[in-house]
Amino acid sequence: MDTPGTGFRRRTLLKSSALAVLLALGTGVTTAQETTAAATYVPTVLITGANRGIGLEVARQYAARGWHVIGTARKPAEATELNALAAASDGKVLVEALDVMDLAAIDALATKYQGKPVDILFNNAGVTGGGENQQFAKNMKWDLFDVVFRTNVVGPLKMAEAFLPNVQASELKKISNVSSSQGSIGSTRTGTLYIYRSSKASLNMVMVNLANQLKSKGIAVALIDPGPVDTDMMKSLPKKMLRPVTTAGSDLIRITDQLTLQNTGTYWTFDGTVLPW
Repeated sequence: MDTPGTGFRRRTLLKSSALAVLLALGTGVTTAQETTAAATYVPTVLITGANRGIGLEVARQYAARGWHVIGTARKPAEATELNALAAASDGKVLVEALDVMDLAAIDALATKYQGKPVDILFNNAGVTGGGENQQFAKNMKWDLFDVVFRTNVVGPLKMAEAFLPNVQASELKKISNVSSSQGSIGSTRTGTLYIYRSSKASLNMVMVNLANQLKSKGIAVALIDPGPVDTDMMKSLPKKMLRPVTTAGSDLIRITDQLTLQNTGTYWTFDGTVLPW
């Protein structure tokens, strides 16, 4: 994979060549060199929280497609499986240290990759805070609001801001966010998970705002609920209730593939059904 910042000129040339192909098709004249250049464009995906669970699976599946993958982790030295994926990728998978609560670190990472197109920004990193810590009038850890909201809401929005030039410079121009059905106000029937639920509802709102603002720039934004997935985050639930992580990863990627400017800002669940706000 190109080192950060390098390869941008080459990608720009490829994009220019791809445009030349489209123009030539209109006149019936296409050179073999232009066709090859257009066909060799390799997209890049940037995934937060790629060290385990859904993020790791999404990284694996994009890597299997032959994409360039930038996977972030709070503690890269402990990201054994992500590091192994990178080691076997012939340079197409890179591992970067990032805590999405650290806004300065997000800016620093964006500076490192300045000039590098990012086709899909995949905001996956998130926390629940633990159900036992958000029980109203019983055990409400009020300080937890800050941690969960900075991770689940502020972090993804800051990632979108910091990497906006990268996404805009790409071919696909997509921002995909791992939301949750727990953020659906219209579907809420019980009183639980006050902090986590409100954080996902807030994520939905800021990303719908973003979808509206970025549509004119050709950037599409998705909110996707992966369902209850067999990861560490859901380990307190019965196994029979959980979806395989490989299936969840495929669902997230499939819906991201279907994301366009026509359906930007949509709140989907894993099977493609649109969820109520």
